[in-house]
Amino acid sequence: MDSNALLPEIIGFSAGLCSMISFTPQIIKTWRERDARSISLRMYVVTVTGFSLWVTYGVLIGSLPVMTTNSVCLTLSALILAMKWRFSRPDYVARRDGAGEAVGAGTAGH
Repeated sequence: MDSNALLPEIIGFSAGLCSMISFTPQIIKTWRERDARSISLRMYVVTVTGFSLWVTYGVLIGSLPVMTTNSVCLTLSALILAMKWRFSRPDYVARRDGAGEAVGAGTAGH
């Protein structure tokens, strides 16, 4: 590979690396807090769809940077989407927020 062909590959992988890193803080925060209320479901559905299309495009044009980086981003954004669904389930929210324990709390004797 000559230097003229190497530069676009380096730029492509670097851009992909930045995209991959950008999901990490959200994943860590959501996992630690077990709370996904602030995550937009629509945004991550569109994001997962977009990365799926990017991976398909990368395969069609045979671009390794497009395929690999978008595959990782697809996985990371799908993980956030899965946490959104998991941590937003009514039974999970009730357990997390202590619903049932707090019913009537502070009203006894009034």
